[in-house]
Amino acid sequence: MRPRPSSTFVALLTAVLPIALTAQTQSAQPELGGAAFLLIPVGARAAALGQAAVADGGTSEAAFWNPAGLASMPSGEFSVQRANTFVSNNTAISAYLVNDRLGTVGIAGYLVDYGSQTVVPRFGGTAPVGEFSPKNIELLASYATDVAGSFLFGVNYKLIQFRQDCQGDCGTIPNIVGTTHAVDVGVQFAPGGGALRVGVALRNAGFKLQLENRDQADPLPTRVQAGISYRVLLPAARPGAPQMDARVLLDLQDDWGNYSHPDTRVGLELGYGDLVRVRTGYAFLNSENSGPSIGIGLRYERFSVDFARIFYTSGSFDEPVFLGFRVGI
Repeated sequence: MRPRPSSTFVALLTAVLPIALTAQTQSAQPELGGAAFLLIPVGARAAALGQAAVADGGTSEAAFWNPAGLASMPSGEFSVQRANTFVSNNTAISAYLVNDRLGTVGIAGYLVDYGSQTVVPRFGGTAPVGEFSPKNIELLASYATDVAGSFLFGVNYKLIQFRQDCQGDCGTIPNIVGTTHAVDVGVQFAPGGGALRVGVALRNAGFKLQLENRDQADPLPTRVQAGISYRVLLPAARPGAPQMDARVLLDLQDDWGNYSHPDTRVGLELGYGDLVRVRTGYAFLNSENSGPSIGIGLRYERFSVDFARIFYTSGSFDEPVFLGFRVGI
């Protein structure tokens, strides 16, 4: 008796997941396969800003966008980021330490969990005989430093893995583990140390992810992203009140070696000191995942909470929700 998995899940995993969930550009085609998860936004702060984050920094989220932004962290930080999408639950945990002389160093782990699905016999019965669980894992080791004045540099080493674990009588559904390695490299520069900050990052540069054999290995979605952030101070609400400010962010992103149709991301943030940060943005993408985003950040002493939601203009998928917790260490 040959077992088979849920037909609904197989259709979703093989057709929808590599294309619809993570295809941020036209070039994010099905051949990305098990590596396509690298295009899912990580972090509630960046998601709320329309994913315009290459010139952003100051928090551990920068590790997933431009590691140079880690060098502007005022102190160490531990964070947990959660995102719920229509096919996965995603969790990122990170811890970074800051040293005035050596720079910022730390690690992060990212799990994309597609849930568990039962295996039932192909013929003669509907009782489950097994269960399989596909997931993606990414581990990062980061270093960032202030090279000269307002010039920041950062680098990530990344271990990337797709795995499918099956328990019970799984028949022809194999246990799969594919692992590869990549790096991110980024810089940020604030001319004159002022309100304008420029960022450039190369992300996911590495070896193909081999799941079956070398000829069928999945390429990594290597991306080049450049952007700016501009901060303006606003009049205080009243004498002695926290400083109010506004930030505008703009990013362009395209495939490595192909710069003819870049994605455009814009973000706007209004702040009442560090207490309240209201965010919005829009991701103009060459895919069905284009759309606006909103979010808010709250901070009390060493503790911060960030929330975001992305809206897809296509209306084809349930919009993801992001929640982040950060604490200074």
